[in-house]
Amino acid sequence: MHTLLLLDDDRELCALLTDYLQPEGFEILTAHDGNTGLAAALNFPSLDLILLDVMLPGKNGFDVLRELRAHSGVPVLMLTAKGDEVDRIVGLELGADDYLPKPFNPRELLARIRAILRRKESPALNAPERLVSGDVELDPASRTVVVGGKDVDLTSVEFKLLEALLRTPGKVVSRDALSRAALDRPLSPFERSLDVHMSNLRKKIGPCPDGSPRIRTLRSEGYLLVCEATR
Repeated sequence: MHTLLLLDDDRELCALLTDYLQPEGFEILTAHDGNTGLAAALNFPSLDLILLDVMLPGKNGFDVLRELRAHSGVPVLMLTAKGDEVDRIVGLELGADDYLPKPFNPRELLARIRAILRRKESPALNAPERLVSGDVELDPASRTVVVGGKDVDLTSVEFKLLEALLRTPGKVVSRDALSRAALDRPLSPFERSLDVHMSNLRKKIGPCPDGSPRIRTLRSEGYLLVCEATR
């Protein structure tokens, strides 16, 4: 059974989602304001995922996510207002794994939850010991990343993006292929989430040792990891 924290001030919605998700094998914890939710998130290390609304009393969802990411890498699915693209982009930039605009179909929510958990828990069957390009090393089995000899903490989406790029260094990987690998769904028209996750990944792994971009964008094609000689 997976444990989810539902952080939303709409108590009726929380009750409805609890009734819907519990029969699907989830234990649901609820909180209705930002301060209580952040405390619960930090005090329950066994949490598998957090459903986090943006509009919360006390401390808004962005502030909760910002403080949470300073201490925890637990996956977060943001619940945002329908059509408010700015909220979605800000949430992703702060480290959310995915988002879902309100109102939403509970079946889509369940699908998004399961996709995030699959990314988090996917076994590294038949995976190589590690993937290496220059000073970047990724170990699929231990789910660790080292850049320039230093450990780098990545979200599950960022890890999947880097893994996909490392499997074909120096070659373009299409945006749709990256979306399927990292988000577990085909790329939707006009969706910005993949690009925001890629921007976060770039910031975390930094440029090549010579200062040149480590990940290049090819407009209308995709992304490629600059191929460096392995050690």
